[in-house]
Amino acid sequence: MENQSRVGEFLLCGFPDTEELRILHIIFFLIIYLMALIENFSIIAVIVCSHQLHSPMYFFLASLSFQDLGSISVTVPKSLLNSLMNTETISYSGCLCQVFFFVFFVTSHLLLLVVMAYDRYVAICNPLHYEMVMNKKACIQMVSHAWMGGLFYSTLYTGNLFTVEFCSRIINQFFCEIPQLLKISCSDSYLVEIWALIFGSCLGFVQFALIAFSYVQIFRAVFRIPSTQGKQKAISTCLPHLIVICLFVVSGSLAYFSPTSTSSSALDPFISIFYCVVPPVMNPLIYSLRNTELKMAFWKLILHICPNSLCKNHSQFQIFY
Repeated sequence: MENQSRVGEFLLCGFPDTEELRILHIIFFLIIYLMALIENFSIIAVIVCSHQLHSPMYFFLASLSFQDLGSISVTVPKSLLNSLMNTETISYSGCLCQVFFFVFFVTSHLLLLVVMAYDRYVAICNPLHYEMVMNKKACIQMVSHAWMGGLFYSTLYTGNLFTVEFCSRIINQFFCEIPQLLKISCSDSYLVEIWALIFGSCLGFVQFALIAFSYVQIFRAVFRIPSTQGKQKAISTCLPHLIVICLFVVSGSLAYFSPTSTSSSALDPFISIFYCVVPPVMNPLIYSLRNTELKMAFWKLILHICPNSLCKNHSQFQIFY
């Protein structure tokens, strides 16, 4: 039995180690990571460079894209590097850093979703007071509080690992995930699990309650809108946010609310893909596909920076949008 102070490294054994599956893993993760980088960097660049998008909703969207970049960059590059080098090791300090930054980005992501729900609530339920309530200073404070909340929770959550002793170095996951680390602990992690579950559940319940309250009020206001066109416009601004919340919460719950005392399952790595790899790729698509302003700003930026000859050949995009 080795305690955590003697553990020098862990083995990330999330996926089968056959040559064919290793190559498939490299190709899949590389494509997913490049897509996430391109999509999220594009949204951030478009919002920063387009003055017509300098509004609270797009400010929050740019912050969400930055968090998506952070969360996927914590896990996927290390997994890709291990596959390319045909190794499974990660140092103890590297594992702690993965846990800290992943929890930090995920928690701040959830808090930002609450802020975005409040933004939609004010925009639809109190449109006359929107500019006064969601002013520049208030928006910066809300995003800052989301980041600080993520930092606070990540510090508390990661701090528990310093008290845990490990019986094994093998992690049935492609990154250092807390439920998997608790499964290989040989100390009495009962209190740690209960503390983490209670604290995380309370935090998640408060966030979910705030989002649910916001959308109850939003839909009540939408149903009072007399025109059908007005109802459709209001719903179209809220629908992407609801899809993102459902995608993130449902997939994350499958991983973090399953009992940690049970044996590892071969499905654990694939379940984790749906909450830590898929959302950073899908979120930009969900928010941009139905957003005409964002698409127009994107093509204007492309037509502005591309060569003149290429711009002429693709001028139909500007006409179309």
